Amino acid sequence: MSSKVETSSEFADPLGTRLRDRRQSLGLTLKHVADAAGLSVGFISQIERGITTPSLVSLITVCRVLKSEVGEFLSQPSGVEPVTRHRSRPTYALGGNGITYERLSASFPGNVLRSVIIHEPPGFRSEPMSHEGEEMFFILDGSLTIEIDGERTILEAGDSVHFPSIRTHVTWNHTAQTTTLLHTCTMDVFGDGAPTGRPETSMAVSRANGRKSTAKQPKTIKGKSS
Repeated sequence: MSSKVETSSEFADPLGTRLRDRRQSLGLTLKHVADAAGLSVGFISQIERGITTPSLVSLITVCRVLKSEVGEFLSQPSGVEPVTRHRSRPTYALGGNGITYERLSASFPGNVLRSVIIHEPPGFRSEPMSHEGEEMFFILDGSLTIEIDGERTILEAGDSVHFPSIRTHVTWNHTAQTTTLLHTCTMDVFGDGAPTGRPETSMAVSRANGRKSTAKQPKTIKGKSS
């Protein structure tokens, strides 16, 4: 892992400000964006005010509603080369939430797999969502809780989970240490093949704000808790 974390420094305004300006230029309300993206109004508002930084997948869903490419709001490493080296891969972030990414997959005509290494800080929790495609998590170091359609599972180093992304899912790092995982999906999280003006996509997801933890007892837990 590279020690230097790159951010979208070429953008003059913060991510939330640029998303808000784009929404307002289209004449869309917060509710319209939230409903179309399958996220809560409060979550979209927090993104625009810089209180919350979205995950990479959430940013993609918002960009779709705003008929924009993710590259207009986030600079990500290009997937030109098929080989990446662990000592030279750039590590990048969307904002100040502490989560960082390393791009693994390449971009070429017809590719359908997108892969990143994700470093999730202690306490980080994604927002509940569902979307097209499928995805897999493989825990490289640490431990992670994932909830799929209300069923919680604790994954530890060496564990994996593979599921259709249309199922409502949320993850969080329940530990006091950074969790590192390999994430592979078929959703175009890099915007490599997304044309400008992409039509809106409605997502069937939970309306709960993913930053708020639910402390009730898990329905089903597989594996060992750390």
